[in-house]
Amino acid sequence: MTSTPASNTTSTGSFLAANEKIAFIGGGNMSSAIIGGLLKSGLMPAQVLVVEPWDEARARLLKDFAISAQAQADASLQEASLVVWGVKPQTFHEAAQASAAHTASALHLSVAAGIRSDSIARWLGTERVVRAMPNTPALIGKGMTGLYAGGKVDTQDRTRVEQVLASTGGLLWVDAEAKLDAVTAVSGSGPAYVFYFMESMVQAGVDMGLTPEQAKTLALGTFTGAAELASRSSEPLETLRQRVTSKGGTTYAAISAMEQDEVKRQIVSAVRAAEKRAGELGDEFGKP
Repeated sequence: MTSTPASNTTSTGSFLAANEKIAFIGGGNMSSAIIGGLLKSGLMPAQVLVVEPWDEARARLLKDFAISAQAQADASLQEASLVVWGVKPQTFHEAAQASAAHTASALHLSVAAGIRSDSIARWLGTERVVRAMPNTPALIGKGMTGLYAGGKVDTQDRTRVEQVLASTGGLLWVDAEAKLDAVTAVSGSGPAYVFYFMESMVQAGVDMGLTPEQAKTLALGTFTGAAELASRSSEPLETLRQRVTSKGGTTYAAISAMEQDEVKRQIVSAVRAAEKRAGELGDEFGKP
């Protein structure tokens, strides 16, 4: 199987029957983004159940979505045909122990970085597990999510997962779980790299006499426009870059300075460090 983008056009509100529920273990930002998208797409608040131990987080969920939110897992989870795991890697095992007795028949979707399918299956007693690695632009429906499904996940299960995540942005299935560490490094952590680069451009603009507001406006507009141009073009990124880089010009001077400082090599090294850490999370927190 090759890695291919998933369709993002499936109706969301119809993937659950009227008597079915979707449960979220953990009610943080990513869970909230998914819940908000599902409700906008037609899912009823009564069909959503969240287990969230933090009082403030539960209060926010109730205020924002009027859904059911409780502090601990209990038998009410048995009503969920799909469970989304929005917990931190270091708390996944504990949360799974509290929920496993009630969720064995459900399809499970994990958005926890690093925790591998075999660990999740062992903790929950089921191999119907899909792992997802979204990124923070999902909060505004502009995210990019990598997905991997184990052998016990059928076509219908995959379609359900796509429907759950449809409102968060683009989807990309990969054919090997190890590739999710690369997805984590490139796109999961990727927004931080973009923000870091923009911070540097803004600082340079301020150093050259622009106001912080002017420099930020220029940096944001440049990134937005360049990304849109790249997404609409069939040409390689290298070609698009070369078209802006006339020999002896201002862009040439900038790119030459970056190449002299080995900026590309350093970026690649940084992304590989993120990939390495993603694997370490699985080793560290995926133990029995």
